[in-house]
Amino acid sequence: MIVLQQFINGLQLGSIYALIALGYSMVYGIILLLNFAHGDIIMVGGYIALLIIAAGISPAVAVVVSILGCTVLACVIEKVAYTPLRSAPRISLLITAIGVSYFLENVAQLILGADPRVFPNTAVIPTVNFRLGSLNLSLTTVVTLAAAVLSMAVLTVLVQRTRMGKAMRAVSEDMGAAQLMGININRTITFTFAVGAALAGVGAILYCCKYPQVKPTTGYLLGLKAFVAAVLGGIGSIPGAMLGGLAIGMAEVVVNALGYSTWTDAVVFLILIIVLLVKPTGFMGASLSEKV
Repeated sequence: MIVLQQFINGLQLGSIYALIALGYSMVYGIILLLNFAHGDIIMVGGYIALLIIAAGISPAVAVVVSILGCTVLACVIEKVAYTPLRSAPRISLLITAIGVSYFLENVAQLILGADPRVFPNTAVIPTVNFRLGSLNLSLTTVVTLAAAVLSMAVLTVLVQRTRMGKAMRAVSEDMGAAQLMGININRTITFTFAVGAALAGVGAILYCCKYPQVKPTTGYLLGLKAFVAAVLGGIGSIPGAMLGGLAIGMAEVVVNALGYSTWTDAVVFLILIIVLLVKPTGFMGASLSEKV
């Protein structure tokens, strides 16, 4: 039963990584950009929810505004920082993404201070535990798993069944051909950033409910681990991001259960190195050939 309990814990943590990794995969699949500012958008979402709840406003409103705030911020970053560099070398976009990440962290530190702030997680999700025999399930775990499954289902329908989803897939395959067919490239890319950021907003709330504190560097390591999950699953693949997130969550829980908690981060990045050496395309990634 202890093994089953650890399995549930791994699913909960992995689901959070998966939601964040989906943002990485979607953006990379469209414009081949590793958006390292994605993690810091999560940090902003956590602060928005914290400040609204601290002001005495309903937690439900805080969750909605946090997700909307992440979405708007991602769209602004895309228009201001990435759109002007769309035809530039990929390294320029990567450096810009890192710069945006540091900018968000330092602005948060200047405005809100460097000290961690306690996130009122029980205000968002009440402390309720369910007993299934000797298995203990918290309401936070149930909500996290349900949110991950629902988000994955909605995203799958969006990409596979809607007109915008078809446009996203077309731009991902061949941006030039998609533009010739009348697809609005700018709107499609902005929409992709918005969806990825909305998922990050959901992930921010769930992460802060599991680890109830927020600080300017909250999203830094979280974003890197989600990036590892995206690479592990096959960056650019939506099902792969989900699978990679769950795998990283399970790996962390196993390392902690074995008593090597100080090695958790090292193991995650060791997994990244092994994947890049053995199977760079990840579990479900496709090999791409470039014409020279």
